Amino acid sequence: MEATLNIDRPACAATRPAVTLERVNKWYGSIHVLRDVSMNVAPGERVVILGPSGSGKSTLIRCINRLERHQQGRILVDDVEVTDHVRTLHAIRRKVGMVFQSFNLFPHLTVLENCMLASTHVRRMSKSDAQALAMHYIERVRIPEQVHKYPTQLSGGQQQRVAIARALCMEPQIMLFDEPTSALDPEMIKEVLETMIGLADSGMTMICVTHEMGFARQVADRVVFMDRGEIIETGTPREVFDQPQSARLKQFLCQVVR
Repeated sequence: MEATLNIDRPACAATRPAVTLERVNKWYGSIHVLRDVSMNVAPGERVVILGPSGSGKSTLIRCINRLERHQQGRILVDDVEVTDHVRTLHAIRRKVGMVFQSFNLFPHLTVLENCMLASTHVRRMSKSDAQALAMHYIERVRIPEQVHKYPTQLSGGQQQRVAIARALCMEPQIMLFDEPTSALDPEMIKEVLETMIGLADSGMTMICVTHEMGFARQVADRVVFMDRGEIIETGTPREVFDQPQSARLKQFLCQVVR
């Protein structure tokens, strides 16, 4: 099944997509996890991907920065095709930041040191410039008072905000979020979602896999529903949540929306 997502924003109509997927297919052995997935994401657009476990949504966004390899089709980031070529990978990963379910912070480094690491080693910034940049984003995610603490001294929500700040220190054009609140206790989810809402309000291009329906309603320009490796339905939050067209999406919403 092929589903092509159209750009709904007139202001972006003349702008090349930030991300393009053309008939993307991926298999794990004999398991077909992505099936002819096609979509465009406009610069500044906020796309939320929903779907049951095993629907391929996390695999899809991991293919965008080549953490997973697709076997068929094309993926382009800012008109550059995603391949295994070293220069291409470096270029794409400088444009695309990613935040995972697990925080992946270095336990032996402080919050500040975690956020400075990529700037000094990948971007070759001076220590003073890297520190200034790290502090800027640490303040942006509202945890400057934690700057000299180690990850084990922080709550889960604080650690995830550090992970977001660390990704932002690469100054990406696009941010990918793979269920960033799924590993958090309920009381910690709100602070991370508020950080992401602030990021969305700044105009960052975002593709987010999440089960947080309230976040999708509030932040998304477009909601994509996937099942069994296919895009089943797509639309504005109001269209997807209030006027679902497919039986599968209706069933999914009955199970997850209270």
